[in-house]
Amino acid sequence: WTHPAFSADGRFLYAKTSPVTRHVYNLTRLARLAWDSDAKPEILTRELDRSVEDFGLAPDGSRAFFTAEDQGLRRIYSVTADGPVRELGSLEAGSYSGLRVGGTAGPLLAALWESAVNPPEIFRVDAGDGRRTRLSAINVERAAGIDWQPAEHFWFTSSRGKRIHGMLVKPPGFDPAKKYPQFVLIHGGPHIMHGDQFLTRWNYHLLARPGYVVLVPNYSGSTGFGEKFSQSIQGDPLAGPARELNEAADAAIAAFPFIDATRQAAGGASYGGHLTNWLAVSTDRYRALVSHAGLFDLKTQWTTNDRPYARERNMGGPAWERPERWREQSPFYRAPRLRTPILVTFGERDFRVPINNALEFWTVLKRQDVPSRLVVFPDENHWILKGENSREFYREVHAWLARYLGDAQ
Repeated sequence: WTHPAFSADGRFLYAKTSPVTRHVYNLTRLARLAWDSDAKPEILTRELDRSVEDFGLAPDGSRAFFTAEDQGLRRIYSVTADGPVRELGSLEAGSYSGLRVGGTAGPLLAALWESAVNPPEIFRVDAGDGRRTRLSAINVERAAGIDWQPAEHFWFTSSRGKRIHGMLVKPPGFDPAKKYPQFVLIHGGPHIMHGDQFLTRWNYHLLARPGYVVLVPNYSGSTGFGEKFSQSIQGDPLAGPARELNEAADAAIAAFPFIDATRQAAGGASYGGHLTNWLAVSTDRYRALVSHAGLFDLKTQWTTNDRPYARERNMGGPAWERPERWREQSPFYRAPRLRTPILVTFGERDFRVPINNALEFWTVLKRQDVPSRLVVFPDENHWILKGENSREFYREVHAWLARYLGDAQ
């Protein structure tokens, strides 16, 4: 139970709730409790197969408003105690966050809205039809001067019969008659979603800028596609999702003739780094890889990170109880298959995937004589957050990709 909030009249307490089950991930739902009653809580979003994020209450207590991820977007919904969940309007692009609800005569909604080509700005959102009215314009002029295109959504069916969502981002000066290398960007988590949003770390368009098409798949485990889809990574942390990443790359190549199938690379951070390291030992399709804060041995990361119990639950028990499962999807035990050149980056103050994971991987890369480069940021943790460090990170990534993908255009 989190984020409790009373209705204005004090009769009801609203809160977000998520059950504790055998799964690492469970949906977060919105509940209402009658304050002067012993009745069980009402789960207002029971029928919505999405997790509640920000929420706020109408002044008269008639409705609650909330945001939720959905298929690459973050939408605003409303719900009443006796009615269905309804979206405000019909969002076609972008993501809402930071929802706030106020007003006296009627609900007034304000939220941030952003997209891959629109840095976040403050908007008023009509509580009836969802229309947006801009309240700030901090970066509008600067954004309008950038040569970039909106992220393009696409879907494919995996070999396991799953519908997988992805987005495609094109480089500046895009010419459909040309051929472009493809970079597969892998999100972390795994229980998050690559969305139509403006990012500083792993910005889609900064990665595409040298002349690459950036493919952004939402593999099994991603949120915004239903609880079952998010939970399906449990017990299959690397092999299944990595197969979907490769199939996403194939689907994009088949759908978009301007992608050069002979020049592909991939990379990601955190769980995206875990999956990148699995790609390094399971396929030769990529000319180069970029891995930030990625594990190389499941057991090592489990015993040294700041959230060990989630890893244990994901694997169905500690390593000594199910050693075969821990071993079969640990990149370390496939080290003889290392071939692909890889850039490895880490923050020295990382507690989620401590730097010993990097040193272990680096030792094996040198032992196997794999072309590789290790870059350590002494003053960063799990995320590269400082501006100049971010510049240096992108310089390293672009230099590494240029080295192995050749002339981008």
